[in-house]
Amino acid sequence: MWHKHTITAAVLGAGVLLGASGPATADTDLSGVCPDPMRMADTGVEGMGPLEKAFGPFKEAFTEHTGLELELYSLSNRTAAGNALQYDDVELVFAGPSEFVLFDRESDIEVLFDIKRPHYGSSFYVPADSDIESLADLEGKHVALKDTGSTSGHIIPSKMLVDAGLDLDDDLEITMAGDARIAALVNGDVAAMGGGNRDIEELEAMDPEGEYRVIAESDPLPGDPVVIRGNIAEECKAGLREALKANRDDLWEALVSTERNEDKFLNRDSELGFSLTAEDYDAIKDAYKAAGIEL
Repeated sequence: MWHKHTITAAVLGAGVLLGASGPATADTDLSGVCPDPMRMADTGVEGMGPLEKAFGPFKEAFTEHTGLELELYSLSNRTAAGNALQYDDVELVFAGPSEFVLFDRESDIEVLFDIKRPHYGSSFYVPADSDIESLADLEGKHVALKDTGSTSGHIIPSKMLVDAGLDLDDDLEITMAGDARIAALVNGDVAAMGGGNRDIEELEAMDPEGEYRVIAESDPLPGDPVVIRGNIAEECKAGLREALKANRDDLWEALVSTERNEDKFLNRDSELGFSLTAEDYDAIKDAYKAAGIEL
């Protein structure tokens, strides 16, 4: 938790670098207090080409509003991202809630900002004519979930099943179906599917004549965090938060201007958030424990 005097000192420090005082603006130059370049990875994008396509406009906006070059860093998976944070190979990582819990266990990290998505949560779907009315009715049934480790497609749905009194190993058959989960439900291969709240859009796209019901829905989940190494100077972290928050609309437009990020993030009321802390992700940690799933 930061104190007011820490943030004020950092912002004034940035103003001194510019020969002016006042809040962070598009002219802020943090190169005197932050690593430059700042290296950034994304746990969901592998390869420099895809990274550039996904984050090119955001990289330019970040530099404009902070005075820092943003260097994209390709990683193969979340384990590699955790190692990169631990060994100071990157400063920033676009992550998911599950990755944050993993990284927080291994490294000194903080939330720089998050992708706030009010629609972000988990739901279970069945055909409209199914006799299944609740999660408890899934006992003895075949259920499709998304990818192993997916927050909305695996971890939270698993906790929802456990909270409904079901044993994940003995009471039902679970298939981690990944992208095939939609077809599995449409084709009748499974009795129900657990996934993200927006999966209803994919169901309707694949089966426009079909009808489906939601039998259970989770509470909204904390947003996707952008993680920053905790051992970076406080003046840098405070200055970054102020500069990014002051230009949040421009940065958001740059982020979702690419096809990959528009599809992943853009939805009504989605935005950059600056209020979440590590404690907000305790709910994800609790979900792992409740579902008996190891990080």
